[in-house]
Amino acid sequence: MAGTVVFDLDGTLADTSSDLIAAANACFRARGLEALLDPVADALIAFHGGRAMLRAGYGRIGPGHLLPPGAEDEDFPRLLENYAGAIAVHTRLYEGVEAALDELARDGFRLTVCTNKPEALAEALLRELGVRDRFAALVGADTLPVRKPDPRPYRAAVEAAGGTVEASFLVGDTETDRRTAAAAGVPVALVAFGPEGEAIGRLAPEALLSHFAELPDLARRWLG
Repeated sequence: MAGTVVFDLDGTLADTSSDLIAAANACFRARGLEALLDPVADALIAFHGGRAMLRAGYGRIGPGHLLPPGAEDEDFPRLLENYAGAIAVHTRLYEGVEAALDELARDGFRLTVCTNKPEALAEALLRELGVRDRFAALVGADTLPVRKPDPRPYRAAVEAAGGTVEASFLVGDTETDRRTAAAAGVPVALVAFGPEGEAIGRLAPEALLSHFAELPDLARRWLG
């Protein structure tokens, strides 16, 4: 059996930014504010999580509107509820994902997901997108007491899929993924079709993917 390919979810397998930002904007509207985030211009913020979106939105509020103390803590569970209710309205898999997963599976690679999205939401989204059965395991933000870039979720995702960390690598899209791979002692391939484009190369990953069609050959080179 070949090695294990570990995938991040948001910004790597699927462009989830529009649905994430819609969930945050619903929180802002509930406070009598306008939509403070843009689904295109603020896509990178979305891929850093719910609290990052809320903080960015709050930072754009004018001086005439005061937020109560603890607004972020109040709105975060509301954001998750909003998102769960409309998790795949605009979200789409990136081009070539399904074909790459099929080819990796034919070559005998184990496939698993390690994401900082809450586990239940990640499970729901992958089911909605029709690809949950492609992955042997999934570890989310709340599966363990720690999350990426701590290496333990990565190791758990590999081991739950029946693989070994030494024969694995991570496919991701952010500095968190770069740091996770470094902490786990494995290579990382970062996608160059997210909000940062090829500028993500600033993180010096072992590989940049301009399209998912490149992934199977990379897996064969790295894992045999």
